[in-house]
Amino acid sequence: MDLTTARQTMVDRHLRARGVRDPRVLLAFDVVPREAFVPSALASAAYDDRPLPIEAGQTISQPYIVALMTEALALAPGDTVLEIGTGSGYAAAVLAKLARHVYTVERHVELADAARDRLAALGFSNVEVRCSDGTLGWPEHAPFDAIVVAAGGPEVPRALLDQLEIGGRLVMPVGPAHEQQLVRVTRDGIVAYRREELGAVQFVPLIGAQGWSESGQIDDAPLDGASATAARARTSGCVTTPRRGIPAALARTGCATSSPKPGSR
Repeated sequence: MDLTTARQTMVDRHLRARGVRDPRVLLAFDVVPREAFVPSALASAAYDDRPLPIEAGQTISQPYIVALMTEALALAPGDTVLEIGTGSGYAAAVLAKLARHVYTVERHVELADAARDRLAALGFSNVEVRCSDGTLGWPEHAPFDAIVVAAGGPEVPRALLDQLEIGGRLVMPVGPAHEQQLVRVTRDGIVAYRREELGAVQFVPLIGAQGWSESGQIDDAPLDGASATAARARTSGCVTTPRRGIPAALARTGCATSSPKPGSR
């Protein structure tokens, strides 16, 4: 089977047949070449519905879970999106087909550089990649109409909630390391947030000042003001080596452990 046919089969069999309904989301997955975001030796497996290894000892999420999270964002063409966890850049490319602009943050230098080059080579001019601590967001470009986090945190980082536009949607896995709930948070007002659970998933830990520490503990970071500035001064949140101490079971970044229900729009 050629890759174009494999891509169409993936959309039909693994996305549409499992409940992904948004036609814009399905079209984005039908046109973004996942083989360009995996090692060349794995190109033939690019449209399998499973994670695949990429640089820095990380993985590219399975297509279904990327589609599920993308659909839950309910994106409009004029939206500005923040993605936490760039990885290979595949999800950012999908988001870029659906939104006006995508800002994506990756804590691994190697991944950030590779994704930036890959997205530029593919002509994605509406994506900006930054290497830093994703739990602190990207305040210079806030507020965002949608925020998506591709790693599991103990709770939704306060910084990300603060950077969400009123009416905006945030989708991320929340819970302990062995299993999280995929949640969607909608900001209904200045201090009003509404939370929905979309299903059980399993992601690698969200490491950072407002997530887990490298040791697997909650990192009690300051949330704002001068203390937050001091925290950013202590570390850029950017690493040049693969994460250590992550259980092998969590190497399956972006795996659905059950069949989560796509959120209603």
